[in-house]
This record gives sequence, structure tokens and C-alpha cells, in this order.
Amino acid sequence: PLFSNQLQKDLEEVKELLTNATRKRVRDVLAAEKQKLELEIKNQPPLKPKDVAEEEKSSLGGYTVKINNYGWDQSDKFVKIYISLSGVQKLPAENVQVNFTERSFDLLVKNLNGKNYTMTFNNLLKPISVEGSSRKIKTDMILVMCKKKQEEKWDCLTQVEKESKEKEKAAYDTADPSEGLMNILKKMYAEGDDEMKRTINKAWVESREKQYKGDIPMDI
Repeated sequence: PLFSNQLQKDLEEVKELLTNATRKRVRDVLAAEKQKLELEIKNQPPLKPKDVAEEEKSSLGGYTVKINNYGWDQSDKFVKIYISLSGVQKLPAENVQVNFTERSFDLLVKNLNGKNYTMTFNNLLKPISVEGSSRKIKTDMILVMCKKKQEEKWDCLTQVEKESKEKEKAAYDTADPSEGLMNILKKMYAEGDDEMKRTINKAWVESREKQYKGDIPMDI
């Protein structure tokens, strides 16, 4: 069925080229090709209803889901990413594809219970060896093995994670300590029971009163 579809597309393109061709030799070649294609299409067996459904299904390519959940671990030589996918071990091995570059990899799982699954990691923290990296299919899980170019500890998986950790740390280091305390109190108040709320309210009122008294100039 898909083959028939392709032939039809080829024929349309040949017809298009024929209308634009001006050289006799080129026109003759295209006309011969057009005849050949028309004959091939005519001799194709008619589509059965089941084939129509199959063709629609394969042209749609199924529903694609982005995988966001994973776990990771490392040894001296490898960074290991664990991706849970129920029933993945039942697929043909070629349906689980991983494409590696020096600083990225992307995973494609085709036709698992009628869906495709993808996951992409760009800007890995450090370079990996494309040749030394691989994937293993286990029960309900895919293990992606990224071979480290240098045997060193990774603090996180990607450059983005590293930058966000550094930003968090910088914000924490420069934050006003009293503001940090205020945020903790607000959280405790929001999550606390009535007794906790009363206690925090009382402490808050007393602290405001002390502050207010301390601010009054002595000569008034």
C-alpha cells in the first residue's frame, strides 16, 4: 500500500517536470518514465479495507509521547540513565534506537502499545565517546550507557542543571538571612494548624511592637 502511494507521488512529480521541460530529449525520457509509472500503478493489486487502515496508521506514525521521567547513576567509566517503559522488552530490538553525539543523545522507541516514545538530552555536562556508548533493553526498562571521555565524577547530567544549581547557590549565598526566616515562618503558617497559627501571630505582633518602640526617637 505504501509502495502504491510512493508511485503516485513519483508520477505527479514526473508530470510536473514534463510541463516545464523544453528539451525534446528530456521530454522523451520523462514521457517514457510517465508511461512506465502509469503501467506500474495500473498493475498494483487493489487495496483491501484492512490495508487502508494499516496505511493510514503507518502514515500517521502513531501518537508520540515525550518521556520526562528517568533516574541516573554513574561509575568511573559510564553515566547510566534508567528509563522505565512498561513492556519495552517485548519489542523488536530495532524499535529502540539511541543516537549519540559527543554532548547529547536522543532515544526513540517505536510502536510500544501503539505509541512512539522520545527523549532527548542536549548539552551533556561533559563529552562522551559515541563509539563506547550503547543501550540495553531490560524488563520494563531501557538503560542508556554514556561512555565518559574522561574518568571523572559528574555532579549532574547536563550543563543546564549545573547552571541552575549555581544560580540557586548564588541566590542562597546573597539572600538576606531575615528574609529566609520570614519565608520559613510563612510556610509554617500556611501549613500549620490553628495552634501553630496563633503562636506565629503572637510572636509576629510582639516582634512588631518591639521594633516600633525601638524606632521612636528618645527626645519626643
